Amino acid sequence: MQAHAPAIAMVAGEASGDLLAALLLDGLRTRWSGLRSMGIGGAQMRERGFEAWWDSDTLAVRGYVEVLRHYRRIVGMRQQLRQRLLGQPPDLFIGVDAPDFNLDLALSLKTQGIKTAHFICPSVWAWRAHRLEKIRRAVDHVLCIFPFEPALLAAHGIAATYVGHPLASVIPLHSDPHAARAQLGLLGSQPVLAVLPGSRVSEVRALGPRFMQACRLLLQQQPKLQLVLPTLPALRPLLDAQAQASGLGERLLIVNGQSHTVLAACDAALVASGTATLEAALFKRPMVIAYHMNPLSWQLMKRQKLQDWVGLPNILCGDFVVPELLQDAATPAALAAALWPWLRATPAPALPALQDRFTALHLSLRRDTPGLATDAIHSLLKP
Repeated sequence: MQAHAPAIAMVAGEASGDLLAALLLDGLRTRWSGLRSMGIGGAQMRERGFEAWWDSDTLAVRGYVEVLRHYRRIVGMRQQLRQRLLGQPPDLFIGVDAPDFNLDLALSLKTQGIKTAHFICPSVWAWRAHRLEKIRRAVDHVLCIFPFEPALLAAHGIAATYVGHPLASVIPLHSDPHAARAQLGLLGSQPVLAVLPGSRVSEVRALGPRFMQACRLLLQQQPKLQLVLPTLPALRPLLDAQAQASGLGERLLIVNGQSHTVLAACDAALVASGTATLEAALFKRPMVIAYHMNPLSWQLMKRQKLQDWVGLPNILCGDFVVPELLQDAATPAALAAALWPWLRATPAPALPALQDRFTALHLSLRRDTPGLATDAIHSLLKP
């Protein structure tokens, strides 16, 4: 235990960032029991003693056009946070994901002598390679969750440490679908589809109706199919309304939280591109990845795309291990057709090979993430 307990400012955007930052705080508080942490965070971080000046949900915006609608509010929040941190400088600032917000903030703090780190390397290997120079100027150290990232960053003069993906340690190598189904009140003998249309309002508005119409088509083929959708409480009214409008009614079980229980219980998943796709892979579940956004945002993102894949399981495996249906291709009929092989009465012949690939992926990502990240931060804080 170190005598001086540091003050660490953090910014975590949306639910996934809140979870990742909470795991990091577990390691930091083990090293420094008197650690003080403050900034922008969510419920998981607050449970670890984090002082949230703003909630992480305030940064839950994706896409160029969507960000423009909230630009003044987000910039104003960043300016207020910057002034507050410069008035009471922390020992370290850690940006957790949310690179559009965090890298600009980190750069302004670093120029004033505050050490900076970033947890989760921005996806410069997938798109926006021009961000590398900004990362080099803004961040003293990057905590990487994928094994190939430190070498890429080192080639551009950026110090980095591979700490593993925290979810790979949280999610067990082998889960019990029967126990998970019992916990959710589902029948153990009938197929289960997990429906995950995203954690942002914009995602749910774009994908929720498509996903639910796909579910209706699947019910026509498999009337005993059980549908479960885990969500955040704030999104529940919107999803309830979409379920009623789509005609699913009581056939769709919507639960608050419990996304890991739902993934453990399911036979297959319909998932919005993002962290949830990696979670489904770590549970060794077949999935169909989908995404849809504002057409202008989509065109701008396509121009900066550097890889053939969008979904994390495919990127990490270097292959189209699971289908990706994006933008106009993400029709209800196409989604249902891609899911159907995994939901038939007999197991799909391809299932064992898919599970083997996901098990290998799981093992490659499993490390003592809180401990390794804390060691790297400890070295960064040394005089």
